[in-house]
Formats: sequence, C-alpha cells, structure tokens
Amino acid sequence: MYEMSREQWWEFALTGTRTGKMAVTRANGAPHVTPIWFVLDTVDGVDYVVFTTEMKSLKAKAFQRDPRFAMIVDDQAPPYSYVLFEGEISLTEDLDEMVRWATRLGSRYMGEERGIEFGKRNAVPDVEYLARGRITKVTARGDISA
Repeated sequence: MYEMSREQWWEFALTGTRTGKMAVTRANGAPHVTPIWFVLDTVDGVDYVVFTTEMKSLKAKAFQRDPRFAMIVDDQAPPYSYVLFEGEISLTEDLDEMVRWATRLGSRYMGEERGIEFGKRNAVPDVEYLARGRITKVTARGDISA
C-alpha cells in the first residue's frame, strides 16, 4: 500500500468512468450515499469536485442544510485503490456554467459524441444545480491488497 501524490490521485479519480460515491447527512441524521458523475477542477490552487444535482434531490436538500460532504472514488479490481475527498459544497443556478460543466460530465461518462446532448439534458433552469465541492482533505491510498 502507498499514499498517492496529488498527481496520482487526480489521475486515478478521472480515469475512465469511475463514479463518485457522495455521502451526505439526511435531515434526521442518517447517512445517505449515492453515485454521481463528477469531474475535477482547480481554481487559484484550490481543487474542486464538480457535478450537477436535481434541486429536489436528497443531496441538494442536504447541502442546503449542511454543505459538508465526503466522496469516495475506488476501483473494483485488485490490488484496489481509492481516493476519499472531504470538503464543502456550494450550489449555483448559473445556467452558462451549468451547461459548460454538464457537457464535460456528459462527455466523460457518455462519450464525446454525446456530451452536448447530456449537457443540455442535465443543465435545466429551475430543475438542476451545479455543485462545486471545495476539497479540504484528501485520503488517497493505492495498491491496498498488494
């Protein structure tokens, strides 16, 4: 086992179509985990997890109460590795930004040829939020079973 460098966990998280498993806390205090499509971004030296979520979703409601999150990205084959992100989410309804990022998400998970289609589908005013999770802590371990 080894601790991944920033370069290593960045590449690992964005390899292929691995989904993130986003953890939030329900209003009653119970945990909730759901898979998400995501990309990473860096602005002024700060790393972010970027994704969209329906305004009526449990995730969106949880983030409005408490912006903290934990999200894990892992592989499903030996020697097994993972990256755990922790941080705080901000939600926006900026349609131009949402279209830009939803298109990137669609391209990553559905292929370049369908990126615009999924960008339009997942960037809907008054229905979706663009979520930017400022990453405050990363735990990244590679080759756990080696």
